[in-house]
Amino acid sequence: MSEEIVLTVEDLIVEFPTRKGILRPVDRVNFDIKKGEILGVVGESGAGKSMCGSAIVGLIDRPGRITGGEIRLQDERIDNISHEKMRKIRGRRIGMVFQDPLTSLNPLMTVGEQIMETIRVHLKVSEAEARQRAIAALEEVGIPAASSRVDAYPHQFSGGMRQRVVIALALAAEPELIIADEPTTALDVSVQAQIMALLKKLCHERGTAVMLITHDMGVIAETTDRVAVLYAGRLAEIGPTKDVLSNPSHPYTIGLMASTPSPTGSTERLSQIPGSMPNLRAIPQGCAFNQRCTKAISACFKHLPILEPVDKTDVACWLYDEAYKDEAAEQNKTQLKEGA
Repeated sequence: MSEEIVLTVEDLIVEFPTRKGILRPVDRVNFDIKKGEILGVVGESGAGKSMCGSAIVGLIDRPGRITGGEIRLQDERIDNISHEKMRKIRGRRIGMVFQDPLTSLNPLMTVGEQIMETIRVHLKVSEAEARQRAIAALEEVGIPAASSRVDAYPHQFSGGMRQRVVIALALAAEPELIIADEPTTALDVSVQAQIMALLKKLCHERGTAVMLITHDMGVIAETTDRVAVLYAGRLAEIGPTKDVLSNPSHPYTIGLMASTPSPTGSTERLSQIPGSMPNLRAIPQGCAFNQRCTKAISACFKHLPILEPVDKTDVACWLYDEAYKDEAAEQNKTQLKEGA
């Protein structure tokens, strides 16, 4: 994996003005993705994962808008460019893989026509060369008899094969970045594994950066190099996948891991994070997780935490702040006594 940074997101804020006030589904999010790296973005429904991906490719529905921060692709800022310029970037420099392959493809066009259209819009090639590239793309993603299947329509493929076509479509113009938003949700478990292994293989071979949006910790563990945990639009923890999953630091990450079935087949009862994600109209003061957190201390209800290094990850939590360590230790002792 290269150290070259493909995507940089700094203090990103997305807001939706409403009659009852301004909603902020993405709140000062920071991360970057290197060439050949797969960054997993995980969290419960409503955490802001898909909204963050939509902001990067300029697909936020009005009246939503980016009101703060910067998004840079390589060294080019793309959060403040015109709609026409962003259209030229989408498909060419940023590819998209969406959740449902059937709705991602045009049912009235053959898969070959759709891939060829993407190639010819972004690359200066002839129709014949575009067709050969389309066939090669289908072969690369494992479509059998690609030279004949290139003329088939989306409904003539199975769900797993359609998702392979969508990946071929996303990679057709050789983008620098792919945003994959829940790409395996509509597929069965065995096909999920095949699709994620294919995406991982292709992107590592090509050096393509990937932002993988999912709620599935198993997919995160098997596929990603680093993981960013979002909660109520804010970054709770980010770091190498093996470190975040094996030794989570933020109470929310700890809760997510405790509520995930063990791959060893353990029969122990799973834990549950109490409560639910707060409504965007009622984000609590301080840490957004404070009302569900069993380790919350006084600072959690007053001040917004910022990302700080903790072991091998970056964590936004007051429990690791030197100024509050005594209070955090006392809180931990109290919980141990109550649990005894």
